[in-house]
Amino acid sequence: MESDSLLPGCPAFVDELAGTLSVQSQFVLHGNLRDVFLLRPPGAPSRPVSLVPLLWHALRERGYACLVCYDPVDGVTVYPQTAPAAAAAQSLLGSRVVGRRPSLEQLRVHLAKVVGVPPQPPPEDAVAQQESPAPAGTASPRPQTHAEARPAARAAFVIDYAARITRVPGQLDPVERDFFLYCQKLALTASPFAYDDAPGTLFNPVIWLVDGERDLPAWLTAGVEPIRTIAIGTPTLGDRERFAGLLTPQLPAGRALDPGAIAKVSREFARSTEGMTLRSMTDIKRLSVDRGIPANRITDAARIYRLGVNENPWRQESVRRHISESGPRVAKRVLGQPRAIGTTLNILKRAALGLSGAQATSTVTRPRGVLFFAGPTGVGKTELAKQIAELLFGDVTAYLRFDMSEFGAQHSADRLVGAPPGYVGFEAGGELTGAVRRRPFQVVLFDEIEKAHPKVLDKFLQILEDGRLTDGQGVTTYFSECVLIFTSNLGVLGKENPDTHQRDVLVTAQTDYPELERVVKSAVRDHFTRELGRPELLNRLGDNIVVFDFIREPVAREICKLQVDNIVETVKRELDISLTFAAAALATVDKECTADLSHGARGIGNMLESNVINPLAGKLFDHGVQSGAEVEILRLRPGDALRGPDLDMDVRARSGGRP
Repeated sequence: MESDSLLPGCPAFVDELAGTLSVQSQFVLHGNLRDVFLLRPPGAPSRPVSLVPLLWHALRERGYACLVCYDPVDGVTVYPQTAPAAAAAQSLLGSRVVGRRPSLEQLRVHLAKVVGVPPQPPPEDAVAQQESPAPAGTASPRPQTHAEARPAARAAFVIDYAARITRVPGQLDPVERDFFLYCQKLALTASPFAYDDAPGTLFNPVIWLVDGERDLPAWLTAGVEPIRTIAIGTPTLGDRERFAGLLTPQLPAGRALDPGAIAKVSREFARSTEGMTLRSMTDIKRLSVDRGIPANRITDAARIYRLGVNENPWRQESVRRHISESGPRVAKRVLGQPRAIGTTLNILKRAALGLSGAQATSTVTRPRGVLFFAGPTGVGKTELAKQIAELLFGDVTAYLRFDMSEFGAQHSADRLVGAPPGYVGFEAGGELTGAVRRRPFQVVLFDEIEKAHPKVLDKFLQILEDGRLTDGQGVTTYFSECVLIFTSNLGVLGKENPDTHQRDVLVTAQTDYPELERVVKSAVRDHFTRELGRPELLNRLGDNIVVFDFIREPVAREICKLQVDNIVETVKRELDISLTFAAAALATVDKECTADLSHGARGIGNMLESNVINPLAGKLFDHGVQSGAEVEILRLRPGDALRGPDLDMDVRARSGGRP
């Protein structure tokens, strides 16, 4: 099938521009402007070029003599820097324009000369100075004909960094407003011209270069058909593979590769740079050469470029050893959750081997691991997240927690990624993106995810799929080395009754684990698909939903004993007082800890704080017990709504006598 492309081997956006020069007088190019682009002319080797040379390649083919360029820093310049181009620009603008930085009023004059419109009328104050009648016999000015208005050469006027023309973004002063209004009228009144030495009847266009589509005043382009807006996207996988084919032989040990090996490395290079520009790929090649990273390890160079760190904890043998050996140790700290711990460690083994999402086309930038901890409250979900941070990175502080109950409002998503430009807090950046950029290797916990606003949840779609997120300042943060953990209490309580405002209990501590797992997973599915309408988010979680069991009675006793021991150790460490419990007191503590298991270990801790720690602190304080004493709690009487807790204790001096 024959191609309809006007310029074979050029990117599609350039072909679009060159193909509409007969009907469009201005173009707004926005997006990936500062990248390099792969030019693949037929019968010639491929080569990377920046945007202005690429535009010149396209316009030269259509008979243009030069590009007149302007930006607020360099002023007026000409491309290419050749004698014919300079002569064409001089015939259009005169000899004293190039190299100067004109005011906006002067820039209007230069635009008119290049585009080919009649001269502007003089300002009103100039007319006022010429109120005397014209001498007799003086003819009125004759309007120019179309042929007389034709510019001396076919050229395009490129305005770069156009968004920086205004002093205050979003606010135009009178001079700026008049300039953009003139440009809008210029688009509507310009005419195409024919030249004997160039084919076709085409406009001398104005080409605006802006980062964002809305960087120019909205009214400038809204509904103005002669102004065409063209987006320049990031390179596709095919673009990156072709460009990687050019760069791979330049990598260390790249020239020694055979064609098959070059093709394999090129594919790995392209996939490891998903979402990046071709310019970034060039920088990765330079980094690889500078550090001597061979071609077969190009993904390491890409990771270093993205994250800015050389050491990769995931590649350390100690991480794999810790995961293999950590089962018993984690089980001692997260009690009563053997199934949840086993499932979690299996997912971490997959993450350590780099096989998370291995079935997808591109896996390099996805998060290393994703876990969704669901189940009753107080059963160890947050504690297991801390243990994961310690066993992976040897540091429990490599752990970042977000309480998603604080993100219940739609606008709270700005806290994660930063406010948009122009809003309060824009300069501060996002809490999530900033923290991950500062520490790329860490565990990120999103606690009680069901309490977040649905718009906030949308931010996780890109993270889970591509492993990256762009903040309000346009900076991309990569989550490819993070473990993301979501926690939820879904499935324990039913929906609220609108009449009684009560919630039915769906599962209790008497529910066996298989039934608990079924109910909780069903509730998670219903929440994301029916209530939120976000089945795509559930799909990205996959089979990584880990259901935690209730704290059963034997485990509750064990937790109670551990927490009582913690109380004894803390009293000894902080007050230098030896604390013991009589058998009767321990029996009461044991009974109270196992009376209500619905709140898990957190409920046990609350019971001990209310019925042991608080009355103990009161007794020690009121009796003035000094360091070195030995205290025994003899009896414990738990309190109720009307009567506070009480305890009987015996205080002895360390020597054995009573104080």
